Amino acid sequence: MSIGEGNCVTAHRITVRGLVQGVGFRPYIYRLAETYEVYGTVENANDAVYIHAEGTVEQLAAFLEAIPRDRPPAAEIFDIKTERAELGAAQEFRIIASSNRSAAVTRVSPDIAVCDDCLTDMTLQPHRMGYPLINCTNCGPRFSIIRDLPYDRPNTTMDVFPMCDTCRGEYADVRDRRFHAQPVACNVCGPVYSAWEGLREGLAGNNGVTGAAKAEGAVGALDGQDLADAVLERTAEIINNGGIVALKGTGGYHLVCDAFNEDAVRRLRTAKRREGKPFAVMFRDIAALHSVSAPVEAEIACLSSPARPIVLLPKHSGTAPSVCNGLAGIGAILPSMPFHYLLFEQLKTNAVVLTSGNISNEPIVITDSDAVERLGPLVDAVVSYNRAIHNRVDDSVVMVVNGSPRPIRRSRGYAPGPIPIFTNVEGILAVGAELKHTFCLGKGQDAILSQHIGDLKNAETLEFFEEAVERFSRLFRFEPRIVACDLHPDYLSTRFATQLGLPVVQVQHHHAHIVACMAEHNLHEQVIGVSFDGTGYGSDETIWGGEFFVADRAEFRRVAHLPPIPLPGGDLVVAEPWRTGLALLHREFGTAAFEMELPFLRTITEEQRAAVRTSLEKNLFCPLSCSAGRLFDAVAAITGVCSHAQFDAEGPMRLESVAAPGTHQAYPFRLEQARNSIDPETMLDIGLSDTIGALLEDMQSAQDLQLISARFHTTISQLIVQTSMRLRSTLGLNSVVLSGGLFQNRYILSQTESLLEKQGFTVYAHKKVPTNDGGIALGQLAAAAARS
Repeated sequence: MSIGEGNCVTAHRITVRGLVQGVGFRPYIYRLAETYEVYGTVENANDAVYIHAEGTVEQLAAFLEAIPRDRPPAAEIFDIKTERAELGAAQEFRIIASSNRSAAVTRVSPDIAVCDDCLTDMTLQPHRMGYPLINCTNCGPRFSIIRDLPYDRPNTTMDVFPMCDTCRGEYADVRDRRFHAQPVACNVCGPVYSAWEGLREGLAGNNGVTGAAKAEGAVGALDGQDLADAVLERTAEIINNGGIVALKGTGGYHLVCDAFNEDAVRRLRTAKRREGKPFAVMFRDIAALHSVSAPVEAEIACLSSPARPIVLLPKHSGTAPSVCNGLAGIGAILPSMPFHYLLFEQLKTNAVVLTSGNISNEPIVITDSDAVERLGPLVDAVVSYNRAIHNRVDDSVVMVVNGSPRPIRRSRGYAPGPIPIFTNVEGILAVGAELKHTFCLGKGQDAILSQHIGDLKNAETLEFFEEAVERFSRLFRFEPRIVACDLHPDYLSTRFATQLGLPVVQVQHHHAHIVACMAEHNLHEQVIGVSFDGTGYGSDETIWGGEFFVADRAEFRRVAHLPPIPLPGGDLVVAEPWRTGLALLHREFGTAAFEMELPFLRTITEEQRAAVRTSLEKNLFCPLSCSAGRLFDAVAAITGVCSHAQFDAEGPMRLESVAAPGTHQAYPFRLEQARNSIDPETMLDIGLSDTIGALLEDMQSAQDLQLISARFHTTISQLIVQTSMRLRSTLGLNSVVLSGGLFQNRYILSQTESLLEKQGFTVYAHKKVPTNDGGIALGQLAAAAARS
């Protein structure tokens, strides 16, 4: 490098904040400095990357411009600050030792899908030929293997694998792509794959093993490449022959079978005890995906991103019928691990089911012993590698709506990446809701949202939650001073919060939804908040879920809501939405509802109908709910789409799945100034009697179900728009925030956003955290910070 003679030399101090540790950022800066002939230093501190750069004005300008433009694919830059510095007469550019500069902690990188360079190395480098765990600073495991900070090999589960001389040389070479790549390994020194067979029920004790000598119970000793080849060949053979494999992934086990083999998929459903919910499918490549679906450019970008999430596509055809069980869409994912790519080279199929390795609602299995014991009896082989998973992390799920990715489950590839919220949240622990659970820690001005935890009603999941809170607290040097939780007194997360002995801030469920979206968009002013979901405990101790708020981060007013529906049998309505359908008809038409000739009523016995009638007429075990989710359940039942649900939100999902695309006329509804409301804050009354009446008229005139569904969806979108317009005219508010599980409905979200924008509203919906209860913890955190 040289700084041109006669040019004016200056110095800058550059501070880069974001996800810039553990992603090859320092060697990247070093190589940039070489390219632009800049002298100085780069240092990795616990709160940022610090660069001292010396050069001409032109050199430094080009250097600064390149930093965000050409950054490593896994890096995320939140902020770059530049200030003049004292000239130090540097003669070279150096990477200097890391340091601690504050109480902040190093951000931990999420796990990253294998990069194209490593896939190429797998075919060219002798010591990594066919190595199924290849990685570099741009890819590979991160969060799943880290036990403590700093992020150095001794603090990861790679500590038991000493580097060979070749890997150590790459690790120490600043110009090498594996400079300071903590999981760096090869066929000579790295983890190896093994396979256990003969574990199915009735075959225990006749276990065959393909593995290395160092694996317990293994037969024979092979070098790394030969062993990988043997395991790959056997795994492919099992899948090609219609079998099921429990395959260890980055953050836990998956269950895998041929996605075009109906018998294999049905057997997997039985083994997993998952009768109805769709399975995700891993495709060989984009070309293979194009054979069953038509992803748009933004969806392809998500599928191919370093996070490598499952992407929900609206239409598909061609896989085994039991993969999606009659739903139009499909959850697609591309290979994320080297083993996946090598496996597809030997598979006859272009797609395999790739579903979480667990039973029912339990946490995903991460240890070999659990895999052999719990999954082994259900599958034809357990295929593993001997690098331990320390942090369990499920696959992430996203969908693309109006050109933007929308997270449905934020986990592998995203967690525990911080979410900057530009307000002090230090010491706040938010423990989330109960379903689709996550929790959140406040560090400085960062919200650190956990990976997907699951349903806390499951004992093993509750244990996972408590373990994860302890691990996050240790990893991020977190000391809680306040705990934020839901209002619901019976949520297990609420009970956990109240047992910590700390000041507790309770945040109403739907307010937390709205504030979560406000936090990710850095909103502090009052907004119109629309929170539509399945259920949430209201301030009046009733069930909410179809809410219009005027809200800021600290407070809210409930200014309108969907009309309440009785829920005969309480929680029974979740699995039996016909109950809600009958209750809705009874609300609108009285006892005549029980005499109606509707297809869904033919699936109900006279005894069941009589029991619900008694419950409704005598108001026994009939809590009222304003939930949008229950409204969709009711309409799904009435239209015959889903009278009995096998999984959460099946009715709304099937109702959306059959909706005709395009713009359709809404059903009529009532929207009036509130009169004699029980709640003095209520400004508008919403009535849906005309909606249900018109829908029944369409059914009686044999209108197409696709049109009926589309008209009902359009009605809800128009209801949101018209209510927002009435509130704007009264209150002068022009920002609308959309949050809650109903906005996972692609039809509703797409149409509502577009219609609101056409009316001149500024619309905010989730793009960083899930709109469902997986984002609740962020809202609790931000609300607690605003109140304190």
